[in-house]
Amino acid sequence: MAQPRYTALSGYRMMWLYVMFDLPVGTKAERKAATKFRNFLLDEGFEMAQFSVYLRFAESKDAAEVYIKRIGDARPEKGKVHIVTITDKQYGNARIFAGRKRERRPENPDQLALF
Repeated sequence: MAQPRYTALSGYRMMWLYVMFDLPVGTKAERKAATKFRNFLLDEGFEMAQFSVYLRFAESKDAAEVYIKRIGDARPEKGKVHIVTITDKQYGNARIFAGRKRERRPENPDQLALF
């Protein structure tokens, strides 16, 4: 008997990707590679949380895996890149502070963009 397909969006299936990196910037070529990588993340729909921390919403684990592969292919030769995925439910527990004031966490996109 075939398993039922779940088409409803669930906070346990939707993912957030955190990309954290430490890239060398000692030479002009290294700075160029680091800038190219940051611009790649922005072009892929990531937003900067901190200078070397970017995050993005993905509608499923499969979609997150696509982004992870693309990041792996685009990363510079030198430096470290860490990718952490968490569910939307886990992300809902995030506490974000700016200075002494607490900020609201970014909201999920209202709709999925298809390209």
